[in-house]
Amino acid sequence: MSFPNFDDGSGWAAPLQSTSGDIVKDAMRKEQIIREIAAAQEDLKVLLERVKAVETDVDKLSSGNATLQMYIDNLTMQMAKRR
Repeated sequence: MSFPNFDDGSGWAAPLQSTSGDIVKDAMRKEQIIREIAAAQEDLKVLLERVKAVETDVDKLSSGNATLQMYIDNLTMQMAKRR
């Protein structure tokens, strides 16, 4: 199994294309790509905000679980002392 050589940067760059000579077509394609990238970035921002909200919820639930566990442990110890 051979792996591509990423040191030369060719594995990360877009493939070279010959220009068609149509400057307007090339400019329109570039604008479309820029719009797609901007939309993808916006989607990522929304996802990141959602992840942060979920992390906050998880932290709150974990804190609540720890409090409940302490309460249960205290009740268990009180019940054990009564025997």
